[in-house]
Amino acid sequence: MEKRAKKMGEPACDEIFASCSFTDLGLDPALSQHLKEKMSFEVPTLIQAQAIPVVLSGKDVLVNAGTGTGKTIVYLAPIVHLLQMRSPRVHRSDGTFALILVPTRELCMQVYEILQKLLHRFVWIVPGYLTGGENRSKEKARLRKGISILVATPGRLLDHMKNTTAFSYGNLQWIVFDEADSILELGFGKAIEEILEFLRKKENGSDMELGADEKLAQQKLLLSATLNEKVNRLAQISLEDPVMIGLQDEKIKKKVRFSEKGSLIADSKQPDIENYRLPDGLAQRYVKVPCGSRLTVLLSLIRSFYEADSSHKMVVFFSTCDGVDFHHAVINSFIWSTQPDLLSGKRHPFIRCKTFCLHGNMDHDARRSAFQGFRTEKSALLLCTDVAARGLDFPKVKRIIQYDSPGEATEYVHRVGRTARLGEKGEAILFLQPIEADYLHDLQSHNVDLTEFPLKKTLDNLAIGFLKSPGRATNAVVSLDTHPWILSLQKAIETFVSGEVNIVQLAKSAFCSWVRAYAAHKGELKRIFMVKKLHLGHVARSFGLREQPSLVGRSSQLQAKKRKWDLKRKGTSSKRRRVLKT
Repeated sequence: MEKRAKKMGEPACDEIFASCSFTDLGLDPALSQHLKEKMSFEVPTLIQAQAIPVVLSGKDVLVNAGTGTGKTIVYLAPIVHLLQMRSPRVHRSDGTFALILVPTRELCMQVYEILQKLLHRFVWIVPGYLTGGENRSKEKARLRKGISILVATPGRLLDHMKNTTAFSYGNLQWIVFDEADSILELGFGKAIEEILEFLRKKENGSDMELGADEKLAQQKLLLSATLNEKVNRLAQISLEDPVMIGLQDEKIKKKVRFSEKGSLIADSKQPDIENYRLPDGLAQRYVKVPCGSRLTVLLSLIRSFYEADSSHKMVVFFSTCDGVDFHHAVINSFIWSTQPDLLSGKRHPFIRCKTFCLHGNMDHDARRSAFQGFRTEKSALLLCTDVAARGLDFPKVKRIIQYDSPGEATEYVHRVGRTARLGEKGEAILFLQPIEADYLHDLQSHNVDLTEFPLKKTLDNLAIGFLKSPGRATNAVVSLDTHPWILSLQKAIETFVSGEVNIVQLAKSAFCSWVRAYAAHKGELKRIFMVKKLHLGHVARSFGLREQPSLVGRSSQLQAKKRKWDLKRKGTSSKRRRVLKT
């Protein structure tokens, strides 16, 4: 084992890949060949090389590794290896052997798809998934038939544990918490505790069909890109004497230790454990944009990037669902061109690319369609909230734009992790208002350094190719707000928004929800993102609104009062009808 560890420590490519093969790690040759030939995993990453032998040994494992380092294969490959070696073969009637918990529907489907590909040679091992939004009756039917490896979101899994008697998990041997930090931040902590309690009762009260010499203690694996107090709590209640992998940073190691019983504990005198390791191939930039010009600059950058290279993917992060809906409507509908197409005579959309949106208020089918659609397209734009910030692997994403601030530095790291994955190159651009410049210092305190993006050069190039006479005007520009390109585009956007009743309503909703989200920053970030410092008139301009923010707020309040009054009248009418009936 020592010789293997030495070999595994030798990096093959930018300290990402190991210089060994999957067979060297102890995986079945057929499985290793399948990983290479059918799934394009030529060699394991360093985190895979370190973790897979430990997982195969049966010990509990805590894996802390950055985004895009191949954590999914860390647990799927050993589980498949051990299950396919069993004699006699596992049968779906044996129930669930491995349970994988993930935070979101999208990540659930992603892990399930990887699992399906991994099991292509081992058809007797049945994969399955449970997630919110799916038909419960169909899920019950699948559970009744039996699922060998189950991927699930915590809420739906707990629901079936409580209410589906045909759900068989008495032979459970592996429990995996993937993206554990996100699972807890999304409020699934209580559900996780209930799930663990259910499993403990089942383990103590069930008669497993395995022989005495075949019985294995449940092995638990916890994987997280960041370590904090909540993850530490989950590790304490679930892991026993875990092997810690990926904690190369000595500062982090000093904050972590084990109790006499082997439980993970953190030094209470130290701040929360955070580990911000970003890919070497990631270029991190920022743009300082006055609030009133944010929308015009965003549209300008997107247009410029797709004009320079039409065959790439880009993800834009927003703070609210309403913000995603508004910008999606604008990008899909806004047409601005000084000259129509000479051949067709038509004016084309200002931004010509396939656009998807993804957020938590969408129904299940729409979310799944957007997720799958963006993954399979060679060139596309995704507008989303932080529902897409954790664990999702979108192939060939070249650029991340954080239009609304991510808040804590942890969220910044997760967002930019959607690009520059597994040694590839990518660029991340962060939007900041001048009054938010201190946020750069907050990121620097976590060893995250950004350089300024050459925004004026981009705007000048657009103006030269689009406006009739931008020449001397652009050279004399003092501020971004007075740039001829920005002035012209802003006027066109406001005219467009005011002429579309549906988009006006989307803009008003987005404005209100954005202000609420801005006011919701916590802790030290409140002194950087202060609502009192905002010019609400400029905020309204950033949503293409011409009317005063007070009118926007008043109209929203009037609508809320009207809904409340309608509900009250409806309730009174119902009560009156009941009285009449009696």
